[in-house]
Amino acid sequence: MKQEPTAIERTRQHRPLTLADFRDESFGTQSSVDESASLITQLLQQQQQLTAVELFSRECPSERKPDQARYYEKLLPASPPGPGQQYAFEVDLDRCSGCKACVTACHSLNGLDEGETWRDVGLLVGGTESAPVMQHVTAACHHCVEPACMIACPVNAYEKDVSTGIVKHLDDQCFGCQYCTLACPYNVPKYHKAKGIVRKCDMCSSRLSNGEAPACVQACPHEAIAIRIVSIQKVIEDSEADHFLPASPEPYQTLPTTTYKTRRVFPRNMLPADYYSISPEHPHWPLILMLVLTQLSVGAFTIGFILDASITDELGSIFRPLHATNALILGLLALASSTCHLGRPLYAFRGILGWRHSWLSREIIFFGLFAGLAVQYAVACWIGSSSVPLGTDWARRVEPYLALAGGSVAVAGLVALFCSIMIYVFTQRELWSFGQTSIRFCLTAALLGMATTLLSFLLLKWLIDPNAAGRLIVGVGQSCTRLLIVFGIAKLAFDGALLLHLASRRMTSLKRSALLVSGVLSSVAFARLGLGVLGGIAMPILMLSQLNDVANIDGNPIISTTICVTWLGCLGGELLERYLFFAAVSSPRMPGGVRS
Repeated sequence: MKQEPTAIERTRQHRPLTLADFRDESFGTQSSVDESASLITQLLQQQQQLTAVELFSRECPSERKPDQARYYEKLLPASPPGPGQQYAFEVDLDRCSGCKACVTACHSLNGLDEGETWRDVGLLVGGTESAPVMQHVTAACHHCVEPACMIACPVNAYEKDVSTGIVKHLDDQCFGCQYCTLACPYNVPKYHKAKGIVRKCDMCSSRLSNGEAPACVQACPHEAIAIRIVSIQKVIEDSEADHFLPASPEPYQTLPTTTYKTRRVFPRNMLPADYYSISPEHPHWPLILMLVLTQLSVGAFTIGFILDASITDELGSIFRPLHATNALILGLLALASSTCHLGRPLYAFRGILGWRHSWLSREIIFFGLFAGLAVQYAVACWIGSSSVPLGTDWARRVEPYLALAGGSVAVAGLVALFCSIMIYVFTQRELWSFGQTSIRFCLTAALLGMATTLLSFLLLKWLIDPNAAGRLIVGVGQSCTRLLIVFGIAKLAFDGALLLHLASRRMTSLKRSALLVSGVLSSVAFARLGLGVLGGIAMPILMLSQLNDVANIDGNPIISTTICVTWLGCLGGELLERYLFFAAVSSPRMPGGVRS
């Protein structure tokens, strides 16, 4: 049955109203209207009884679309994603002019700080002098099928919406470790120093859920950006052959869903405008201290555990407590320095939440286990030491467990060291590959562990028992020093092998790193080489020449000096090497602008 038009609709149709028509309207309470008054008077009386909300709801039905919908309606999908689908950006490169209206709109809508951007516009160049080709590229978060940021995050501060596929960042959950900025190959998450957290594009999900286009989609004057629905299975299949954009990270890494389309065929030499520009990365000094000192501590405990088998029980009971305490203090200092890298260190306890998927969470767990076992082992060593007057009964009780406790500390430390290696392997940067990183970290642990063992000999001489220290230096000091020289040469040779990539004809990631080390970072590289030669080769050789004369070992000041300089030189060299490890790393990236 056809519904009769309302009084207001009849008015719009220029039809005369009757009192019967008015009484049929559900405007309010009929008894409050004076029926003897004229129709106009009755309408005015009734209109005064309507609230502003009622009037607005009649004029603006709830299903009405946003005012600007007619401009961007075709840039949005007609229906939400179904099973096996998700939202994705689609960029028409033929329409993108590089005006950066999308960047400005995103910046304004999200209230970003000056210099902070969640969407960037890069440039591809190629062709010949007679037929040059230039292409602007707008890019934001690609809302990947397997987002590296979400997998890497140790506090579960990322979530991928099940129904839409949008990858969202939970600001309240983030504690500012910045690991996601290293894990994402597209440099999408941006660290906000003032807030101490990372932030990123969420495809304006609140707008999208209300049928309104994201800021970048609305702002583009050429309709170059659209929201489309993509099949997850097709994204996976396309990643096998699709190169995404020239010189960009391979899509198989995270399966990005953004589609770049064009009717043109790019020339074979199409590359980002900043392809040949290289610049150092952020060095992350707290991480440098943490990595070097944790590896020192793990190496010292491991070498100390091995050393116990080659010395007498008497010397072991004297040397073991001091060496364990020395390695423990340096290890705890490393763990404390790591919190300085967090934007919100008060929430450091959240770091274990992502243990199922994040190598950083696993590293935190195993280094925590390592520290706990190391404290117990150091206390047990002091209890079982002959230099502590607790009685032979206590020493007899502790002695059977010392070997097991020492082995447990070494194993926990080595597992934590493996987790440290995998943190950087996960980022899929060539300089941080498994082979490169594992050799680098293990050689650092061996070199600094050996140097710290020699330092413990010296501390034993100064603080507890000069006679026992002399016997250790004479008995195992020469072997330790020779091994130190071997590790020092091996580490310098491995670091120097990077420069061989300068001969490569292609601009690979390793060649970029080599160019940084030999160019912008050359002063740091030379300082690292000098300290490495001093601490790992020159001083140990001098010490070996003095250890041949065992008659004067106790009163020879050269021994003490060379051990101190050896330890400081090795530590300083490894700190600078780790600086280069962070600053010289390079990897494929999204197209950027022209750099001077």
